[in-house]
Amino acid sequence: MASTTMRPDPAACGDEDQLMRIGACRALLHERMAEIDADAAEIFADWQAEIGRPEFLAGAENLAFYLAARQRDLTELQDDLAALGLSSLGRAESHPRQSLAAVAATLDGLSGGPAFWPDPAEMTAGVEFITDQQELFFGDYPGRYKTRIMVTVPEQGAHDPAYIGRLMEAGASCFRINCAHDGPEIWAAMIANIREAEVNAGRHCPVLMDIAGPKCRIETVDNAGRHRLHRGDRFVLLRDPNGERSGLPAITITFPHIIAKLQPGMLVWIDDGKIGARIAEIREYGVVLEITIAGDKGEKLKLEKGVNFPAVDLEIEPLTEKDRADLDFVALHADIVGCSFIQRTEDLRLMMMELDRRRGDRAPQPLLLKIETTLAVRNLPRLIVQAGASRPVGVMIARGDLAMEVGTERLSEVQEEILWLCEAAHIPAVWATQVLQTLLKTGAPSRAEVTDAAMGQRAECVMLNKGPYIVETIGFLAGILRRMDRHQFKKTARLSALTSWRGPQPL
Repeated sequence: MASTTMRPDPAACGDEDQLMRIGACRALLHERMAEIDADAAEIFADWQAEIGRPEFLAGAENLAFYLAARQRDLTELQDDLAALGLSSLGRAESHPRQSLAAVAATLDGLSGGPAFWPDPAEMTAGVEFITDQQELFFGDYPGRYKTRIMVTVPEQGAHDPAYIGRLMEAGASCFRINCAHDGPEIWAAMIANIREAEVNAGRHCPVLMDIAGPKCRIETVDNAGRHRLHRGDRFVLLRDPNGERSGLPAITITFPHIIAKLQPGMLVWIDDGKIGARIAEIREYGVVLEITIAGDKGEKLKLEKGVNFPAVDLEIEPLTEKDRADLDFVALHADIVGCSFIQRTEDLRLMMMELDRRRGDRAPQPLLLKIETTLAVRNLPRLIVQAGASRPVGVMIARGDLAMEVGTERLSEVQEEILWLCEAAHIPAVWATQVLQTLLKTGAPSRAEVTDAAMGQRAECVMLNKGPYIVETIGFLAGILRRMDRHQFKKTARLSALTSWRGPQPL
């Protein structure tokens, strides 16, 4: 700790009322700091024995302190500090203890006592570690923009080496292979083309292989002659493909045991919310659902589209048979492993055990935890510590499924909280799902998705999906990120010179 002793004349600090306000604020701050320190020590003690990776200790300890601090309502303290012209602590995720100590030192000095400020290096150490991890997970693109761009590789990337080069030239710094599609032969060709493009470009672009996980999907569809379904229409979710249909359109899902958990009134979401339905009746052969949300032109029930049951604990094994088979390839070829639908620490332990068993003497692969369910959000601190204890870890905010699980009206709050938690743990985050989707699909962006892409600049990486206009979209996103980087870092506004208004402004 760097220290400076400060003993000003209390009378110089202002009138009697002001001195009383300083004293009251100082007393409240020291009281809160003592409470937070005690709670943080208890949280960290529960984690410390598990952490075998020394470089993760500082992030875990900071996360424990942040969680302890955020279990309290500190808004009253913030208002008092702001009234005194001091930091209101609203941007302290990577260094909350040091920020509190700095403010406490200033209040101590204003009260006429000795003041001890933290070493400035302690205030920046967390962000510096995140930056190192960002390069490990998402590659480097010096001189362009800080936030990286991840691109999901379509099958064309296996057959056309020049295509990968064009993506990198446009601004992609890392690549995602979705293991829900294709197979080892196609994946190997994709990786070979990425490695060749890396050599040509003179830089490393990490490859994320995203394990599909136990996502519930539509397995069979019988539309009974109906092409589109509209609000008020009904369809059947069958226990068995040969079950009775009562003349209604019918589907089956990949995990039929879920049907036994359903109750009338529960909501069901299909295809990332394009179709919303409410369970209307429970029948022997399944459940009847009534559509409550659909586009004006109606929506189709399609094979392999995701199905979400936000009110139900699905109790699904974290790795499917396909996942285990895919891990044979992934464990030997991926730079980063994406963990889909990981919800509990035991799920994560199983994934790490299966990967390590296939790795042999190789170092553990970094993990990217895809946060897609309410339970995963609730368990996120423990998941981060469980993974970070033995290997580098990052988080992907998988906003499609997450929105269906937590509710679209709460998504904006939850995605912010995940960003803050990742910064507190000193780990990188990915802003994912349908970023610039209209531009990707049609070549023309909507105003709303441009704003969404700009919000993604606060993460270490933004993920783009597949689409016919991917090259144009990468370049467009790179421009947004580069401009936003001038004005924003995480929650902090950068006071760079504005260029929209120059010189005198005559009336």
